[in-house]
Amino acid sequence: MARPKVNRVCLAYSGGLDTSVILRWLIEEYDCEVVAYCADVGQEEELDGLPEKAKATGAVDCVIRDIREEFVEDFVFPAIRGGALYEGTYLLGTSLARPVIAKHHVEVAKATGCDAVAHGATGKGNDQVRFELTFRALAPELHVIAPWRDWDLRSRTDCMTYAQKYDIPVTASIEKPYSMDRNLLHISYEGGILEDPWTAPREDMFILTNSAEEAPETPAEVIIGFERGTPVSVDGESLSPASLLHRLNQIAGEHGVGRVDMVENRFVGLKSRGVYETPGGTVLMAAHRAVESITLDREVMHERDRLMPRFAELIYNGFWYAPEMDFIRAAIEQSQKNVTGDARVKLYKGGLQITGRRSPVSLYDEAMSSFEDAGAADTYVQADATGFIQLQGLRLPKVDA
Repeated sequence: MARPKVNRVCLAYSGGLDTSVILRWLIEEYDCEVVAYCADVGQEEELDGLPEKAKATGAVDCVIRDIREEFVEDFVFPAIRGGALYEGTYLLGTSLARPVIAKHHVEVAKATGCDAVAHGATGKGNDQVRFELTFRALAPELHVIAPWRDWDLRSRTDCMTYAQKYDIPVTASIEKPYSMDRNLLHISYEGGILEDPWTAPREDMFILTNSAEEAPETPAEVIIGFERGTPVSVDGESLSPASLLHRLNQIAGEHGVGRVDMVENRFVGLKSRGVYETPGGTVLMAAHRAVESITLDREVMHERDRLMPRFAELIYNGFWYAPEMDFIRAAIEQSQKNVTGDARVKLYKGGLQITGRRSPVSLYDEAMSSFEDAGAADTYVQADATGFIQLQGLRLPKVDA
């Protein structure tokens, strides 16, 4: 099939082997110019020298954008407010990063006069869907090129051979026995030795978290402040979104909190084993729930919880910019107007425990909840429960004992 004519392509570029080879392959196969684009979402990779490397491979330009604050504020925190867990376990670290990366990919492509975008996601994973659905939503006029679904290179060896053929400046390294993706919310590990779901992950694989055995013998307590469902402070210190998450990653990671090992259902139809480190996100999710427990109306909480699995599924499947996502997010944001207060969290040997919660707008009434009658007789008359129970039981069938 003939390749479409494109003049300039914006490529999501990391400087690694795959995207370096893709950069050159685009030039050779499409006879086009390539603009390299890299988004800093907290992957902790060395970005110095990346423009020079891209240009040495043939790029006409290289644009690096620091989008860490936007990533946490506009993508991670909404997920926390919605209690988003995919299949009850995964805190969606990779899934949340893709739409913001793709959003800026589109912006850079338009700003640099590109008529196409390209990415290095494979044809088996979720990321190709997440990237391309965002492209379609924000810039359907841009042509999308996905080399791993198109070219005849099939392995790391093929890519190394291609790099040598075109003198592409890549640093040879020993391939890790798994793949890794990192951002401010998490690190994910999959593939290689982890493809066998019975094989335990190696302890030397983990970066953000200590093992429970190596965690400190003394527990830590941290107080997290929320305003309208959004984390705003740690131990009374106001922090920017990215700084707050980074701080909690350090504290929780030291105490071994935030590891997950699961087999998940990919959107493309495969089951995949993933191992995740999400220390700060794990703490935020628990602390947020604790503040909600005293500030959120019961029925509002239950309705929000009914939305949560669908919300998480939409994030996972790449529909951040879909109409149904706008609808669900609007409902979630409405639920958070009263979620202001503090949660105290105890961290110890991989475990997490809520030890306190408080709020200036708490719905919790200590006098009414007390087992002592003092001060509560005028608001809660225990005798009223008799009629309440009788009415609730009217619909129940009579069952022989």
